[in-house]
Amino acid sequence: MITEEATLTQPQLHKKRVIEFLNETWRLLDKRERTPKEDARMLNLAHASRLHWEFMGSAENLAVGEWQVSRVHAVLLQSDAALFHAQRSLDISKRNHLTPFHVACAHEAMARAVAFTHPQAASEHIATARRLAAEITDPGEKKILDDDLSSILSPRLLIGQAANRWIR
Repeated sequence: MITEEATLTQPQLHKKRVIEFLNETWRLLDKRERTPKEDARMLNLAHASRLHWEFMGSAENLAVGEWQVSRVHAVLLQSDAALFHAQRSLDISKRNHLTPFHVACAHEAMARAVAFTHPQAASEHIATARRLAAEITDPGEKKILDDDLSSILSPRLLIGQAANRWIR
């Protein structure tokens, strides 16, 4: 019996894996509570998705892949790794003259990666992303960027949220 995967070309197989891994990464990112095992799986899926793009993706795909890996590391409070992948996303976006949306998203990743360690740098990346947003013509892309920028928490806000949890 020949499976569907046996009939796929290498690029088709890589694309199939990217889609599977990318979607599962988002499903885990969207979960309100994850187990440590799910955190590890989410991280591995993000890296695997990015790796598969390397075999058949465009510069845009690579930038988005690095952005997603950075997001996962940031969610897991792994700021050094988040910063590493955010910088890669920004470098790819600039070097390949990607759209303002992609460059702005890379700045969003940079801001998220440094939000806890360098709040002033985070504010500067957020401001840059918001300036670039003015050049984005697609309303859907603008909303994605705005939602992502709005979800970056400052250390002060997080401290306040933690204190509120304990005060109740």
